[in-house]
Amino acid sequence: MRKHGLSETGGSTETGERLRNLTLKGLEAASHELRRPVSEMGSTARGAGSSGGSHPMAVNETVIAMLRPKPDMAKLAEDPPEVRAAAQAAFDAPGGIGTIASYWTEVPLPATGTWNAPGKGGAQADIVLTAPQVKVPLLFIEVDNCHETAEELALKLEKYARFFRRKVKDTDGKERPMWLTRWTAPATWSGDMIHPPVLLVFNRVGERNPNRTIPRLQELTRHLWEGERQQDGHHDYDGRIPIIAVGLRNRREHGPTGAVFARFGRAHPQSLLEAIGNPRREAAEARARDEARARQEKHQAQLRRVATAQAEKKAAEREARRPVCADCGAQFTNERWEVAGATDWRVLTDTHPHLCEGCKQRAVVADGQAAGKQEQPEPMSRGTEQYDFQRWTSRPVCIECGAQFTDERWKAVERGGWGVLSQEANPTLCEDCDERYEADIRQAWSDWPQQEQQEQRERALPEQKAGGWLSHFRPGQAS
Repeated sequence: MRKHGLSETGGSTETGERLRNLTLKGLEAASHELRRPVSEMGSTARGAGSSGGSHPMAVNETVIAMLRPKPDMAKLAEDPPEVRAAAQAAFDAPGGIGTIASYWTEVPLPATGTWNAPGKGGAQADIVLTAPQVKVPLLFIEVDNCHETAEELALKLEKYARFFRRKVKDTDGKERPMWLTRWTAPATWSGDMIHPPVLLVFNRVGERNPNRTIPRLQELTRHLWEGERQQDGHHDYDGRIPIIAVGLRNRREHGPTGAVFARFGRAHPQSLLEAIGNPRREAAEARARDEARARQEKHQAQLRRVATAQAEKKAAEREARRPVCADCGAQFTNERWEVAGATDWRVLTDTHPHLCEGCKQRAVVADGQAAGKQEQPEPMSRGTEQYDFQRWTSRPVCIECGAQFTDERWKAVERGGWGVLSQEANPTLCEDCDERYEADIRQAWSDWPQQEQQEQRERALPEQKAGGWLSHFRPGQAS
């Protein structure tokens, strides 16, 4: 990197470690690799070596301890055994959090001003970690080389709280916490409306003992982190900041999964995910969900039992109302019950509503046979033969003389059947009246000029009914 002008010597630490820092060209190259604006890459940190550069080095070590990169063992094949053993131990150790692109350093947190031009009264985070893929959506990290007092650290945490409480108008015109306009961390943390957590990493190079600094710091910042205890044992941390402390050496040795992270207000160290979260609340919520689900299932089971009982009661009441056949005493089927109860303008439409289907069919057949016997004419016998006439249901009567038709005359006028004209010219006259009628017609047409002879012949005939058909054919009346 020095050959290409990307880095330069920054001096050495008090312990003899040589420092390297990126040049402006190196910052531009790094911004391209990390896909970040150059303005977010920080400065070239000139003069870090003159003061020993202990804090930048501690920040770098913290990032490496959090990241825990894995060595490429193939490239160490020719290295000494002790180097390969150390590399293998690092390779086998638990993994870290995120990638190099998940970390920002020296990030301003403006309590006033803007992101690019922060005002006075704000803080500056040593490291900002965003790794939502491993359930660490947002984490602020402060590195202390044990030079600062508890009061100085408390003042820095107050600046964090001031920044977290600051609200600005977002692009949609609504006010939101300023930190939510830059990072996509959720507004809730383990179900609480709390602020993002702050991790304090203590690097024991200074004269102050963190074992005495941390208890004092807890008392000074209690109003920032203390939650409200609930009946089931967990705490609500609405409007509070989760503050966690860890030593850099323990952090480097055990990684994020080790139980070395001490959250303020908790009795025992935890892993990082447990420390920044609220496992007791999550457990309480899980229990509440299970209890609510059990109550819901019990309630649903009770509703099903009530519904079943009501359905059985309605079914029993319906069965008690089910009709029985007035003939055979059998109960109606559902289909027969529905048909028998059908109405048209409140009038039953079924012909036999009190009979079951089988008895109804037999009754309909019997009714039809009875009706047929009433309408069928009396059969006439000639020897052993019977004649069933169709046109009249009873024996015809002559319309001239009123005499009943003989069997032969009745059969003769019925010969055509229904829809066919009878072969008889005068089917409404008996045989005698028909012969007289035909004779009168022939005589009227053949002896028309001899009216006097016709009158004498008429006087010889029996006297007919007044107004009969013969009066219409008297010779004296022909036109």
